[in-house]
Amino acid sequence: MPFLGQDWRSPGWRWVKTEDGWKRCEPFSPALEDVNNQLKDISHTVIITGDDEDEAIYSTEDCEFAAKKRKKDHCMNNTQRFYREKWIYVHKESTRERHGYCTLGEAFNRLDFSSAVQDIRRFNYVVKLLQLIAKSQLTSLSGAAQKNYFNILDKIVQKVMEDQYNPRLIKDLLQDLSSTLCILIRGVGKSVLVGNINIWICRLETILLWQQQLKNLQMNKQVNNGLTLIDLPLHTLRNILHRLSDGWDVITLGQVTPTLYMLSEDRQLWKKLCQYHFAEKQFCRHLVPSEEGHIDWKLMYFALQKYYPIKEQYGDTLHFCRHCSILFWKDTGHPCTASDPDTCLMPVSPQHFIDLFKF
Repeated sequence: MPFLGQDWRSPGWRWVKTEDGWKRCEPFSPALEDVNNQLKDISHTVIITGDDEDEAIYSTEDCEFAAKKRKKDHCMNNTQRFYREKWIYVHKESTRERHGYCTLGEAFNRLDFSSAVQDIRRFNYVVKLLQLIAKSQLTSLSGAAQKNYFNILDKIVQKVMEDQYNPRLIKDLLQDLSSTLCILIRGVGKSVLVGNINIWICRLETILLWQQQLKNLQMNKQVNNGLTLIDLPLHTLRNILHRLSDGWDVITLGQVTPTLYMLSEDRQLWKKLCQYHFAEKQFCRHLVPSEEGHIDWKLMYFALQKYYPIKEQYGDTLHFCRHCSILFWKDTGHPCTASDPDTCLMPVSPQHFIDLFKF
């Protein structure tokens, strides 16, 4: 395993296999030290065990063996503490200190996306990344990475079912994933699928079940006797709509009340969306005039979306340190050795994350 420190000859980490994969554990802990002290105080001459009738006297060697066994059992059962680093060193060639290279599956396992989906700032980022993997990189994942991928997907679906948060986004993800799996399963033998084909069929059935659950999802009506969205003045509602960067969000919000629908049809709103996401040369090539001879900015926004990618906005993203070649979550940081770490940081989009592991 790579060692980041002053001395590259230092001993490596201790890894233990768990249900979620291999995890690094702390070799020493205060609780374990207390156990060691207690074991040292035990007399190495005589230990009396068992019933009164059957007393056994152990030799010094047997005592040491029993102490080691108790120490090991205590470590495995009670005092073992695991680390899941939220950063990973991205290297594409072998050096004296590090051998091999970093894969997409390894990064996917190490960066703790499982807890990231519970953070509303990272939710859209993780879903978009899963969608890109489903479209093009699914066959490059190892068996452990596949298991982690579907475990995270399960947590996302459960979160949407409980919180009704952004179901449209997860519906698009499941649609892309099911389409990719159908193609791969039909072409088995021609494509490389890691794992048994029956496992993939079961996964496809699970995806279809999730899609049905989301299709039957009923949005809970909020019961609130206080101030609501429709009680806000028009200029405040207009400012809220102008802060949305996704056209579908504008349409969804416009379906709440007739007033919001009227504001969501504003030409200036859709014009600003087109100017924000697309260059002037791009939307000049695809002008969509209305019946009155004016430009229909709303139709042009969705027409341009078919030809050009829109700008992506996320509350929190992964960052890449150009000095250390480390990928990490910004709020957790990483062991940077640069004199001015902030100048070395670069935000990583979901597509850039995929590109980092293309060799």
